[in-house]
Amino acid sequence: MEDIVIGIKRDDEIIDTQTAEIQNISGDEIHFDNSNDALEIIRHSTAHLMAQAIKKLYPDAKFFVGPVIEDGFYYDFRTAEKINDEDLKKIEKEMKSLIKKKYPIEQYSISKSDVLEKFADDDLKQEVLKRIEDGNITIYKQGEFEDLCRGPHVPNTKLLHNFKLTRVAGAYLGGDESREMLTRIYGTAFADKETLKEHLSMIEEAKKRDHRKLATDLKLFTFDEEVGAGLPIWLPNGSRLRSKLESLLFKAHRKRGYQPVRGPEMLKSDVWKVSGHYQNYGENMYFTTIDDIEYGIKPMNCLGHIKVYQNDVRSYRDLPLKFFEYGVVHRHEMSGAMHGLFRVREFTQDDAHIFCMPSQIKENVMEVLSFVDEIMKSFKFEYSLEISTRPEKAIGDEKVWEIATEGLKEALDENGISYGIDEGGGAFYGPKIDIKITDALKRKWQCGTIQVDFNLPERFMLEYTDENNEKARPVMLHRAILGSFERFIGILIEHVAGEFPFFIAPTQVIIVPIADAHLDYAKEVASELMAMEIDCEVSSKNESLNKRIRVAEKQRVPMILVLGDEEMVNKTVALRDRRERKQYNLSKAEFYKIIKEKMDEVHF
Repeated sequence: MEDIVIGIKRDDEIIDTQTAEIQNISGDEIHFDNSNDALEIIRHSTAHLMAQAIKKLYPDAKFFVGPVIEDGFYYDFRTAEKINDEDLKKIEKEMKSLIKKKYPIEQYSISKSDVLEKFADDDLKQEVLKRIEDGNITIYKQGEFEDLCRGPHVPNTKLLHNFKLTRVAGAYLGGDESREMLTRIYGTAFADKETLKEHLSMIEEAKKRDHRKLATDLKLFTFDEEVGAGLPIWLPNGSRLRSKLESLLFKAHRKRGYQPVRGPEMLKSDVWKVSGHYQNYGENMYFTTIDDIEYGIKPMNCLGHIKVYQNDVRSYRDLPLKFFEYGVVHRHEMSGAMHGLFRVREFTQDDAHIFCMPSQIKENVMEVLSFVDEIMKSFKFEYSLEISTRPEKAIGDEKVWEIATEGLKEALDENGISYGIDEGGGAFYGPKIDIKITDALKRKWQCGTIQVDFNLPERFMLEYTDENNEKARPVMLHRAILGSFERFIGILIEHVAGEFPFFIAPTQVIIVPIADAHLDYAKEVASELMAMEIDCEVSSKNESLNKRIRVAEKQRVPMILVLGDEEMVNKTVALRDRRERKQYNLSKAEFYKIIKEKMDEVHF
């Protein structure tokens, strides 16, 4: 029997998770809140309700897996009939019909051998069973529908009212591109109608902010099937935005004592074997052969920076050594996993590695976190921190891992910084602090990371001479703040709905001369702005004034200047506020002061 978890209430009191069993409580006594534990039960149960409805509508349907995910659930299944988004309403209607029948949800347990026999004619269940160890297996049953499941579930279908099926997609069986494509239906569920409604509104707003759509409207980047999936092509507008971000970060790194370096984009496989990437990360890498020697195209920049460290004799007086690189990396991603800039096969990391003495770990971690804070404030992101611990697939001694993990915790604890724990979420060579940003729609995104690594310095025999003139081993801190330029820019586009901060906007000012007589003055203002390193354009097409203004507004340009006789004679500008659709007359000096203030909004 499965215990009810905290977050499910009976008579306004939280049920004791150690003693209450879900089957012993009637549906009328249970009330849910929207805690993570409660939502997992609601969504798991709703996934089974959806599968039951699908089976009713499509009797030939066979089911693979139906897990709970961060914002809902999905089920992978096969049916002869093609299902698309238009069919979701029909499935939802059947789900509501099943709710009215108030099916009890019952759990029973049988041996794996009995389950194999029970589902002998169901090839997808056989695939699931291959992934389950021998022993007793729990099955949940409601009406005529039943499926393998660990649970727990609600006790009755009548409790499942607040749900919505969101989309249909395709998914390879077990995530293997060589296997068949199954149908996947996504959905979500909450404890109450109000929260569901709020979530669905957020989804609609997210569609409007979709970075792929806005990128097309703003001409930032594109993808081309002839080039290949997951390989973004940056257009002039996107390249200007990106180069400004790179330039600002370059200056910020140099100010903090980082040295620019660059490693090759492919290295011999023998080096990747020494690092452990070949054995632990090889399935995510691309390999090629040159003169009968195998090379690995880099998925990370750390080995190049290790080679920079090894290029000279190092003393404790040199440490910490900080190397940074805008490193282009390639990682194998499944075709179905690619999603705009969020998941690509080629991307550029704002990568850095700090080589330091063990005694310098805390101060350098805190310095990086200060850097993170300044960047996130500049883009108006809230963020949280999470320590990710030793994964199942890891290299190095467990004691070393423990020392590294405790070092991260101490750095945060001593400075009163709150954090969560992601058990088993560390990199294969060391624990890490993950930086998770929250956007304007309250969605969380994994971006930057700080990793403490004792293992790679050991594997590559890195050394420095300590104060006693003896050889010692440095610690390597892996650090990225944005994570990658691609992913961060994708998140930023959706966060600001294409309304970029002035300091990185692709075009910062558009100048609209009212008539040809005002064109020379417009060019004069443009020349002065370009001298201030402000990207601007003069809109002088043979179109009406109103149309040129509308085009500028549609491009979400932060500032629009309208210049006519008065502005030309008085050497002033009419600054248009496109949100309020008002104009303000300013002297050029006043306008340039506003420009400078906008550029000074960068805090890093």
